[in-house]
Amino acid sequence: MALKDYIRERFFPHMWCAGCGHGTVLNSLLRAVEQLGLSKNEIVMVSGIGCSARISGYVDFHSLHTLHGRALAFATGVKLSKPELNVIVPMGDGDALAIGGNHFLHAARRNIGMTAIVMNNKIYGMTGGQFSPLTGIGGMATTAPYASIDRSFDVVEIAKAAGATYVARSTAFHAQECTKMIHDAILHDGFSVVEIMTQCPTYYGRKNKLGEAPDMIKRFKDITTPIGSKAKQENPDLIERGVFVEKNLPEYCAEYDKIIERAKGGA
Repeated sequence: MALKDYIRERFFPHMWCAGCGHGTVLNSLLRAVEQLGLSKNEIVMVSGIGCSARISGYVDFHSLHTLHGRALAFATGVKLSKPELNVIVPMGDGDALAIGGNHFLHAARRNIGMTAIVMNNKIYGMTGGQFSPLTGIGGMATTAPYASIDRSFDVVEIAKAAGATYVARSTAFHAQECTKMIHDAILHDGFSVVEIMTQCPTYYGRKNKLGEAPDMIKRFKDITTPIGSKAKQENPDLIERGVFVEKNLPEYCAEYDKIIERAKGGA
C-alpha cells in the first residue's frame, strides 16, 4: 500500500544497481511515512546529486532535486518559508560530508527542524567509485588503487559535536530498525540525523573484495552491535547502532518567529 500511495510509478524501474542498499532505505522511509499517516502535501524531500539523491525523484511528495552538496541549504530555505512542512533530506557520503560538509555543520548547529538521512556506502557510486570522506584508511577505490590513507569521518560523532538534537545509526540489514529511526526523526522537533550504512556492491564491494550484495548485507549484521552491548565491550571494533542523541532544544524556525514578532513590536 505504501509503495502504491507514495511513489511515482512512472519513473520505475529505478536506476540503482542490482543489490544497492538505497532501495532498502527508500522502503524504510516509505514505511515510516505510512506509519505517521502523513499526507503527501505535508512532506518536502530535498536532495542533491548522487545515487542517494535519486530518491527524491521516486517519491510522490513535493520534491527538489538540487545541486551537489547544497541539499541542506535549499532545505533550510524551504523550512524557513514553510515551517509547518516536514522536510526530509536524503544524502550520500559527498553530499553530506564532502562538498556538503559546511552546510551539514551549520544545519546541525542551528537545530533547524528537518531530517537528514545519510546513506553511507563509503564511496562515490554514481561518478565511478572514487573514495569519499567515509571510505577510511585501507579502503580501495578507483582513485585509491593502492588504498586510501585518509581517516574516515564518523557521521554520528560529527552530528553530535555540531549540535544535532536527534542522532541515530543503523544499516540496510536492519530495515525495521531504520523505519523506527526515520519515524522518530521526522517527529523530532529539531535537526535529526539518521546514518544508514548501505552496500555498494558495484564499486565498494568489488574494489574491497567483500563479495556480492548478500555478503555485504550480512556483514552489516556481523560488524555492528546495539549501543552499550556486551559484544561492544568484548570487541571495541564493532560499530554501534541505535539512538545516540535525543534531546529537546529550541528549534530554529520557532526562534526566528520570535525575532519577527519582536521586530513587529519594536522591542
